[in-house]
Amino acid sequence: MIRILFMIHDLGHGGAEKVLVNLVNHLDRRRFDITVIALFGGVNEQFLKPDVHYHAVFPKSFPGNSHVMKLFSPRLLHKLFVKEHYDIEVSYLEGPSARIVSGCADRTTKLVSWIHVEQHTKKQAARAFRSYRESAACYRRFDQTICVSQTVKEDFLSIYPMLERAEVLYNTNETDQILALKDEPVEANVFSEGEIRLCGVGKLMPVKGFDKLARIHKRLRDEGYPVHSYVLGIGPEKEKIEAYLAEHHLESTFTLLGYQTNPYKYVAKCDLFVCASTAEGFSTAATEALIVGTPVCTVEVSGMREMLGEGNEWGIVTQNNEEALYQGIKRLLDDTELLQHYREKAKERGKAFSTENTVRAVEEMMERLARA
Repeated sequence: MIRILFMIHDLGHGGAEKVLVNLVNHLDRRRFDITVIALFGGVNEQFLKPDVHYHAVFPKSFPGNSHVMKLFSPRLLHKLFVKEHYDIEVSYLEGPSARIVSGCADRTTKLVSWIHVEQHTKKQAARAFRSYRESAACYRRFDQTICVSQTVKEDFLSIYPMLERAEVLYNTNETDQILALKDEPVEANVFSEGEIRLCGVGKLMPVKGFDKLARIHKRLRDEGYPVHSYVLGIGPEKEKIEAYLAEHHLESTFTLLGYQTNPYKYVAKCDLFVCASTAEGFSTAATEALIVGTPVCTVEVSGMREMLGEGNEWGIVTQNNEEALYQGIKRLLDDTELLQHYREKAKERGKAFSTENTVRAVEEMMERLARA
């Protein structure tokens, strides 16, 4: 049996945290013994299966934690946080977990770096390290680099060309569970008849662009479209968005639903899923929208062309700016046949991201690495 450790910064509300839980829950227990170590806990830890060994190093996050960790060497941090031997250790997310896993002193342990987002610059990529030079030295320690999309791979290798190669493996979604949960009823007072329902899912952070969605929503309402936008998620941008909605009297047509353990029942009942992010890795929320059959209109960020097609075969990808996204949404609202076409295409494309397919690819990679 292959013993695998997955280390992650935290198990909070993010997409990467969620797909890690999905992945480890489905890995074959006859072949793999799984441990997850989170530097800090979070809401997603409750969804780990009981046979996944888990612990959080600290009970909760504290300000400046990544700066504090830079005071210690990767080897010392690894010695402090990782107490057992594993055949494979995985840093699941760039940043502090990569620095710690790179400090593994056991040369029989294979190391995997799992990269989730485009970082664009050396400065950004080295943010959790003492310097770019240290980050490059740490990443050289890994035996395998995994990226969640082709664009993330190209970006990462442009920053660390000395690594030469990486492999793309798509995120794991709980397909069967998503399809079962999407049919649960929604509270009676959430949706109203006669509205066009737009939705977005993610942390309320600047990078997710929900402020852009709010401004687009206002333009559509001003032009007479009966749109109602729903956002599922929590985060530091909540008050800013609420202030904008109050200023423009949009509170009754733009609803912040907060964090939901079952977002699928809302997304499945919406007419269009919208992604306004300035950056993504391979969007979990957009993938889940496809699985439940909700059309996707998104700005161009990492992974979206892979997901929706270079020629918009399975959804609409616009330039990454507010005006282009507005025009993309408006085009779909003006053409009900086109919107229905993309509803059917969403269901078709969603099948490509089945749990079985994505987990099998990871299992095969792990077994190859363990034998190498």
